[in-house]
Amino acid sequence: MAQAKSTGADVDIDMGALFASLWQNKRRILLGTLLITVLTFIALSMVSPKYRAETRILIEARESVFTRPSNQQVDDRPVVDQEAIKSQVELIASSDVLRNVITKLDLAKNAELAASAEPSALSKLLGAVGVGRNMNAETREDYILQALRERLLVYSVQESRVIVVQFSSKDADLSASVANAIADEYMAMQQAAKSEINTDATGWLQPEIADLSKRVKEAEAKVAAYRSSSDLLIGQNNAVLATQQLSELSSELSRVRANKAASEARAASVRAALQSGVQAETLPDVIASPLIQRLRERQVQLNNDIADLSASLLGGHPRIRALRSQLADLNNQIRLEARKVLASLENEAETARLREAELNSSLNQLKAQSSRAGEEEVELRALEREATAQRQLLESYLTRYREASSRTDRGYMPADARIFSRADRPIEPYFPKKLPMTLAAFIASLLIFSIATLLHALFSGRALRPVSGYQTASSPLVRPAAMPELEAEPVETALARDEAGEATTFQTFTPAPIQSDSERPLETDHAGIANIADRLMASGAARAVVISPEGDEASALTILLVRELADRGVRVILVDMTGSPEIGRSMLDDGNLPGITDLLVSEKHFSDVIHLDHYSQAEIIPLGNHDPVKAMQSAGRLPMILAALQSAYDLVVVDSGPATAAELKHLVVEGTELILNVVNPDDADVTVTAKAVYDARLPQPDILTPFGPDAWTLEAGKLVRRA
Repeated sequence: MAQAKSTGADVDIDMGALFASLWQNKRRILLGTLLITVLTFIALSMVSPKYRAETRILIEARESVFTRPSNQQVDDRPVVDQEAIKSQVELIASSDVLRNVITKLDLAKNAELAASAEPSALSKLLGAVGVGRNMNAETREDYILQALRERLLVYSVQESRVIVVQFSSKDADLSASVANAIADEYMAMQQAAKSEINTDATGWLQPEIADLSKRVKEAEAKVAAYRSSSDLLIGQNNAVLATQQLSELSSELSRVRANKAASEARAASVRAALQSGVQAETLPDVIASPLIQRLRERQVQLNNDIADLSASLLGGHPRIRALRSQLADLNNQIRLEARKVLASLENEAETARLREAELNSSLNQLKAQSSRAGEEEVELRALEREATAQRQLLESYLTRYREASSRTDRGYMPADARIFSRADRPIEPYFPKKLPMTLAAFIASLLIFSIATLLHALFSGRALRPVSGYQTASSPLVRPAAMPELEAEPVETALARDEAGEATTFQTFTPAPIQSDSERPLETDHAGIANIADRLMASGAARAVVISPEGDEASALTILLVRELADRGVRVILVDMTGSPEIGRSMLDDGNLPGITDLLVSEKHFSDVIHLDHYSQAEIIPLGNHDPVKAMQSAGRLPMILAALQSAYDLVVVDSGPATAAELKHLVVEGTELILNVVNPDDADVTVTAKAVYDARLPQPDILTPFGPDAWTLEAGKLVRRA
């Protein structure tokens, strides 16, 4: 069980007396505070002041658009991420950079840094006998490097590309010079690294370029030799001559075929016109003949002459007959000329057919040559691709080599960083800040002395006072008459909950006093309940099993014990296994609520059977409504139920009522506290139960009685009154 905090029901803290102790001890507090403040100021005055200077470096790409390599685009610049910034921080604080700074500034002669490198007499003696390290030049430099590193702080500003180099020293000038020297050395190392990379690149490119030049010549020579041997002459538009001729011949063949078709069509139209008797002079090809045109002009003239003479002469006139004879001869001549045109067209068509046949023969020959040229051109293109690739690679290497060699010759190697804030000589030391630290010492010492005074007043008891309106558990509740049998009668007990006197009432069972064998009256004393509660809290037990041989009268003591524990802040739950619903009636004002019997037979869940005591913060699982005899047939689930309750509560109290020793063995496990409720020590059931517990070798039970703390005890299974 977790140790619960005691409420201290009989006393409370007197805030007035508590803070009055500060005024009573004001002189001692002020004197102690002033003493510590003066000592702090003296100690700070004796401390050597330290100065801090810082240099700020911005990590960025320094290449401009004019100096950037031609093959590098703007988006090809390296991305400076946080990992890169951290890497630069480690580089700045590296041993190589610091050693170069030590050499340049001759820090080995600086008294502040060399102080740690001077060995003591003991170190010299141990080094002489071979036990320690001999102080040589290398060891001295290591100590100076370590001293320099202890005073150096290099860090990156969050969410930026700025690196801060801080150096602390007792010498203000030294702090600024070291910070600037480290930044300058870092920049020089960056430039040297880029120069080394550039030199390595030119050294690698030079033999590669020479080798590539040879390979380009060889590849181009192979292309020329293969082209000449394969007769792959190049014509217009970089096409093979055979392919170009084939294309031209195909175009000529198409033209000849078109002319042949046109000639055949025209000849056919003229032939059809002559055969059908249609006037030949109406045909386009006939009209196009110059002779036909002249004959047509003569024919028109003769017709005009005949028409003119017919107006004045008769048809049999010799002149008219002569003109008509000339007209008939002219028509015959036109027909003859038309036949000549037809013969010309047929000759033209025949010529076209002959030309077509010739072109077809030439085309077949060129097809064969073009096919062979295509196969050879595949190999030629492969050789040309190889030569082109070698040439492009050579040109790329030449460009890079020229750029790298020009940068090397001119010494242009911009570092990807720049110093935008150099360290200046600090004016004021950063440590110690005498005034703020002295003021902080004054406030801290004043608080410490005040808290110590308050704690002393609190623990000494001077700041405690009794709680008004509270009736303690040890107040006797006396019954005027003694009875042989105890009855449980309800009483109203008021507990003070706060200083305002607000009270919570609850109903409990107060056993009546009994008479012993000597007829001496006994007074009821609730201090015994508080005593048992103290023992349970001190033991740390998670389970307490209560035996009540006298039944409900004795179980009333269990209720008082549970409420006492709840008032002390213990998370406690009571499990009623007495077989009687009286505990439920007393704590819940109802004896018919679901409880442990319903949980054993799995008719209810935990949330249904756990109830809050109406008169305290304790919780209870009552007996329940199921038949206890039938419910105990499922007693195998009881250990699991109790284990689950122990994981949720500080203490699980099980009131087993008048249980036998055999039944108790199922409830008592390791770490369980056993409690025996006794109202009448002379009761036969009490005597039998005590003897059975002793014989069963169960743990020694604590006796819970209403007669005061430790009034009775068990010795060899018998109740014995203590003196």
